[in-house]
Amino acid sequence: MNDEIIPSSYAAWQHCITVKCGIALTPSYIAQRLNALQNERDPHTRQLRKLYGEDHYQNLLRWFARAQQEAASA
Repeated sequence: MNDEIIPSSYAAWQHCITVKCGIALTPSYIAQRLNALQNERDPHTRQLRKLYGEDHYQNLLRWFARAQQEAASA
């Protein structure tokens, strides 16, 4: 698996979250993260966008939405 510091694909992001960080992509976790990411007033979301840029932010939204779909169909 690619050892990118900042994942550039869904597979790399999923590996980073589930394997490296040991976080299960449960429906509850995914919903919490999507709610935070979609809240423009959330200070962590604002900081993330400032530090990592809009492209990475949009990728995160897409990846969490995909993980949500996969969790719902599992």
